[in-house]
Amino acid sequence: MGYRCRIPQVKPLLNQKQRQKRLTWATEKQHWTVAQWSKVLFSDESKFCMSFGNQGARVWRKTGEREMPKCLKSSVKYPQSVMVWGAMSAAGVGPLCFIKGRVNAASYQEILEHFMLPSAEKLYGDEDFIFQHDLAPAHSAKTTGKWFTDHGITVLNWPANSPDLNPIENLWDIVEKKMS
Repeated sequence: MGYRCRIPQVKPLLNQKQRQKRLTWATEKQHWTVAQWSKVLFSDESKFCMSFGNQGARVWRKTGEREMPKCLKSSVKYPQSVMVWGAMSAAGVGPLCFIKGRVNAASYQEILEHFMLPSAEKLYGDEDFIFQHDLAPAHSAKTTGKWFTDHGITVLNWPANSPDLNPIENLWDIVEKKMS
């Protein structure tokens, strides 16, 4: 059984500047066609916690039954977790990359090289595509920007604090449900 370790932000808390940037982004994209959106390869990292049993179950007991084994439920204080990177588009999904440790600019560029590029090749062939990722520090690092320039890949501008705009969040929810 598993669940996502983070609670999806349905309504991110945005300051005025972030709201304005998000509105500008949405206004710029409001007339995009299905064909234009079909060119976008959406990506994200997500952490999944591995747990067993029904989370949140309650045990009802009578007086004096407090320590009886039938009234106790085992739990894991620090559940194991797995961090993954994935990408999806209108053409399908790419393979998952299982991430060990923290993601920095160098490790993110390795993910791009070994997972994003093959995903793009599989999903788009020789066609142009637009890559989407959020503004995580590893994504917005100067060396990562240079990596995209060196590979001739267009990156979709993305407003800060906008995970709810990324359709891959729905895919992560499906993965979570399949795990539970």
